[in-house]
Amino acid sequence: MFRFITGIPGPSGFGSASTAEQVTQVIDTTALTVIITGGASGIGLETSRVLARRNAHVIIGARNMEAANEAKQLILKDNNNARIDIFKLNLASLKSVKAFADHFISLNLPLNVLINNAGIMFCPYQLSEDGIEMQFATNHLGHFYLTSLLLDKMKETAKSTGIEGRIVNLSSVAHIHTYYKGIQFDRINDKISYSDKKAYGQSKLANILHANELARRLQAEGVNITVNSVHPGLIMTNLFKHSAISMRILKFFTCILWKNVPQGAATTCYVALHPKLKGVSGKYFVDCNEFKPRRLATDEALAKKLWDFSNKLIDAAQTT
Repeated sequence: MFRFITGIPGPSGFGSASTAEQVTQVIDTTALTVIITGGASGIGLETSRVLARRNAHVIIGARNMEAANEAKQLILKDNNNARIDIFKLNLASLKSVKAFADHFISLNLPLNVLINNAGIMFCPYQLSEDGIEMQFATNHLGHFYLTSLLLDKMKETAKSTGIEGRIVNLSSVAHIHTYYKGIQFDRINDKISYSDKKAYGQSKLANILHANELARRLQAEGVNITVNSVHPGLIMTNLFKHSAISMRILKFFTCILWKNVPQGAATTCYVALHPKLKGVSGKYFVDCNEFKPRRLATDEALAKKLWDFSNKLIDAAQTT
């Protein structure tokens, strides 16, 4: 906590006060193609901007194409040489996720980095178009499916270029506040027991478990792709739209714990690009440093169960 409040750097040389530009300052990503979900606003936009400034080809997957186009223009205004594309992506729709992946693959582009950034938070109970609780569907299942669809392309790119591929899941410290036993496998859509806060924590726990299990599988295959999860920090963005008043009150009393957007994007950019993390996989990062998550987040049996459960949900949705 002291390090966070003071901004003193950790072992990586960076800390809570570091910005996305600072952690990528000496890195040239000209050879990289990056997909980032939710890259049109908040820390996603800042991540996209910095990656483009470091010469990566950035592809933003966004639900709101008008906002995505505005984001693209902002990035081009910051850097008129930026390579930036925007594609439609609604993570709450498995059909949309499949269409996005199919479109990208049809372009025959490489894929070096996948940043699963998009998310929703504390929303009232509702189901996705596939009949799955909305926070779990958007924050976890959509990204799980997207990663699965793009994984062969990432493997192909890593093998042909010799450049390590990286997958980054944006989780949250909120993974510690979830339902009993972590994931409500038997009651994933239960309205009576629904808690907007616990449902969010469940989806963020799922992000870590997904990253850890995928990391384990890729390591077993000997694939040159790492998978890690990050907590970006507390940042007042559109993510808080369902609890804006309460969050502003909380921020008033805890102002020293909050980051600005450039600081909020730092850990994502660090984990996605920094050469210090070559070969590091299956880890959780806070303030650009490795951090130990809650015990449930490191439960291998729970991660495997979630993996199988997620595939079953996708299979069931596709047969209805």
